[in-house]
Order: sequence, then structure tokens, then C-alpha cells
Amino acid sequence: MKFERIPYLTLTIWVILIGATVFAAATRHWSNVFVIVTALVLTVLPTLVDDRFSVKLPLSFLAAISAFVFGTLFLGEVFDFYNRYWWWDILLHGASAAGFGVIGFLFVFYLFQGDRYDAPPWALAVFAFAFALAIGALWEIFEFGMDQIFGLNMQKSGLIDTMTDLIVDVLGAFLGAFSGFLWLKGRDGYLASWIGEFISTNKALYQRFKPRRKDKGTK
Repeated sequence: MKFERIPYLTLTIWVILIGATVFAAATRHWSNVFVIVTALVLTVLPTLVDDRFSVKLPLSFLAAISAFVFGTLFLGEVFDFYNRYWWWDILLHGASAAGFGVIGFLFVFYLFQGDRYDAPPWALAVFAFAFALAIGALWEIFEFGMDQIFGLNMQKSGLIDTMTDLIVDVLGAFLGAFSGFLWLKGRDGYLASWIGEFISTNKALYQRFKPRRKDKGTK
């Protein structure tokens, strides 16, 4: 693990989680200890990718993953943001769906880049959209299973919660996948710039790709 490759936001979140773990243990809130330690582990794992795999995560990706885990487990579960703020679950579902849309595009683009059967931009976007939506559907099945088997209340209001999550997943997945389409078309945008940054950081994975435009993310 190289600390110079870790964004300040992630380091700040680590300090908060470590302090919260000590406090929860001192006050014997063991369920909170479990949740906080889980969040800490999940924010550390992405920083180890460089050491184990041939994929390098840009600092913006690491910061986004840390912020999402922090918001989901620490703020959402420990501080009960899911019940305090009705829009918290919707916000996180939308953010995760957009993120999986970007991941889906990067994966599909990796498979097709430079191939003689090269797929057009719209087809790559459709595959990325389907990938992100599939992840969202699997998560809803997971929530249903946890509620039925362990008596939890992850689905909150049942059908309404599930359908709301799926609708938000559709919107988020479309945003992430469409950003990939815009990037291939040479358009700028926040998520599109993430795609360019990832490809630029992992040039070894995209050696076959011949840029069709001058882009700061693909030199």
C-alpha cells in the first residue's frame, strides 16, 4: 500500500472510522463495532488493488468508493440516516447505479476495444446499462432474501421500496452508461472524465484502443 496513492478523503474517513471503532468498543456497542470495522475493511480493500492485480484505480475512484461505503454503512446504519432522511437510500442507490454503469462500460469497452467486431458506441452503452441494472436487481433479491431468512427489514416498505430502488437504479444506470457513450463521442462531462481518467491510468489494459479524438484522458 502506497500512501501517496491514497486520496485525502479516504485517509480522513479511515481516521473517523478508527476513532468510531474505539468509541463503540469502549461503550460496548458491539453491533456498531462490527458495522464500522466492516466499513473500514471495505474502504481499505480498493487501495490494495494495485498490489494484487494489474488494475490501477485513479484517486477519484478510490475517494468515491470510500465516500459511498462511509455513507452506506457508517452514516446509513450506525447513524440511522436511512430512517432519518427519506432520500438517503434513493441517493445512494442512484450513485451506486451510476457507478456500476461506468464500471460496466469500462468492462465492455475493454472486451471490444480495437476488435474487428468493434461494437458501436450505442451498443457499448446498452451493454453497460444492462450490467448496472443487473447488479441493482441482484441487490434487491439479496435484500428480499435477508428479510425472509433473517427477519431483517432491508426492504423497509416492501414493494414500494423495491420498485423505487429499481426505478432509481434505471436512472443511475442510464446516467453511467450514457456517460460512456458521450466519452466515445468526444463529449465532456463529470462521469465521462472519470472514464477517460481510468483508461489513461490503465493504458496497459486498453492497448488496442486507437483514440479517435484528442482527449486529455487518453493521451
